[in-house]
Amino acid sequence: MPHRETNSQPHVDRIAQVVVVLRGQRVILDRDLAEIFQVTTKRLNESVQRNLARFPTDFMFQLTNHEVSNLRSQIATSSWGGGRYRPFAFTEHGAIQAANVLRSPLATMMGIHVVRAFVRMRQLLNSNRELEQRFTELERRISGHDEAIDDILEAIRRLMDLPATPSKPIGFTAKLDD
Repeated sequence: MPHRETNSQPHVDRIAQVVVVLRGQRVILDRDLAEIFQVTTKRLNESVQRNLARFPTDFMFQLTNHEVSNLRSQIATSSWGGGRYRPFAFTEHGAIQAANVLRSPLATMMGIHVVRAFVRMRQLLNSNRELEQRFTELERRISGHDEAIDDILEAIRRLMDLPATPSKPIGFTAKLDD
């Protein structure tokens, strides 16, 4: 019977932390993907190179020198260690293909977690967009309310500024002098 994992959340959380945005896409770098699949980066890249037809440019691309230097400055850690090659970036589909070409049960299982991490990130992004749309709609609806509230407050102030004694007595008064 195949192994079924009951709690994938820790894996999904860890994977989501290594996803970066490059060229407008959410990707995982080869070194991070290799760590997820528990293989060396060299073995991952060798397997990919042997199966390049499975990795079109929308599944995987190699970073430019400029992208590498930008990432190094953003990730202020020494874990980069001055690699000798420009890393590869894998989209969600590329990560699944990488799991397929590695052909190990662990890579298959971790590939499922990678998909879940990307799905969760899409859900969070859509949720944020929905909140932004609702906020914009609320701003639009209440934009004219400021003026109305100012008018109400002014009317209340005028009511509060009534003279202390009325200029004419109110009610019936009898003239007893006549």
